[in-house]
Amino acid sequence: MHIEQLREYCIRKKGITENFPFDDVTLVFKVMGKMFALVGLNHWEKGEEKINLKCDPEKSEELRGEYEGINPGFHMNKKHWNTITINQDVPDELVFELIDHSYDLVVKGLTKKLKEELKNL
Repeated sequence: MHIEQLREYCIRKKGITENFPFDDVTLVFKVMGKMFALVGLNHWEKGEEKINLKCDPEKSEELRGEYEGINPGFHMNKKHWNTITINQDVPDELVFELIDHSYDLVVKGLTKKLKEELKNL
């Protein structure tokens, strides 16, 4: 998978913004202002394609046991975030599923007002 494929997949979702709130190498995707994916572009330049995604804690444990390329979130709450190494042993289809899962978890946690705004976009 290439960075542009990942980016295009993320920005097609409803209510998405992308920016660099931390530095000039950490691309953050947000839904209605809440983070659901972080990509360290400096890692991609070095051939270390990684993305941080939110994940249900039980599902995280299961995935970490099954895939070498899924680990506790780097610089994140390790209970709720995973770092996925792209192009290792994690199939692209699963990466897309995990992006969807992260997005859905964040949307689920939005306030009623933000959910309604998202619905009307």
